[in-house]
Amino acid sequence: MKRLFGVTAGLLLLAAACKPIKMDVYEKNLEIPGHDWAYGYKPSFDVAIQPEDTATLFDIYVNVRHSDAYPYSNIWLLIGTRYPGDSIPKEQRVELPLADINGKWHGNGIDDIFEHRVLIQQKALFNKPGTYRFTFEQNMRQNPLPHVMNIGLRIEKAGKRP
Repeated sequence: MKRLFGVTAGLLLLAAACKPIKMDVYEKNLEIPGHDWAYGYKPSFDVAIQPEDTATLFDIYVNVRHSDAYPYSNIWLLIGTRYPGDSIPKEQRVELPLADINGKWHGNGIDDIFEHRVLIQQKALFNKPGTYRFTFEQNMRQNPLPHVMNIGLRIEKAGKRP
């Protein structure tokens, strides 16, 4: 009886390992070297989309972590997206508001560190499976951009495709 249970459990694990895992959430954050984001540092994020994921809508966020000494109320990014099978990314300039007009930081803060999760695209659709590469480049006038500690990407399931 124990042997039969062991064989059955092993076969179930093997079958589960062979099926691609559908993505519920992707999140990765990278540290900005020296907390000074230079133009030349362009962090990238590779997201693997399985065939099952093409039937799902996703919300896409940019995560930003900075100190209270960050000198601006926003940050401008050039976001490059390279689609599976393409060699040239499509670029879009995006503004991320980090504070209100009175200078009060959005997001969550502990001591002098603030974290933001900014929605940049709602109900996005990944039309074909494969690896999508997202690249972030700071696009502010100041170089390097001081007091930016981390930048990240979060993609979460938002529902079924209509």
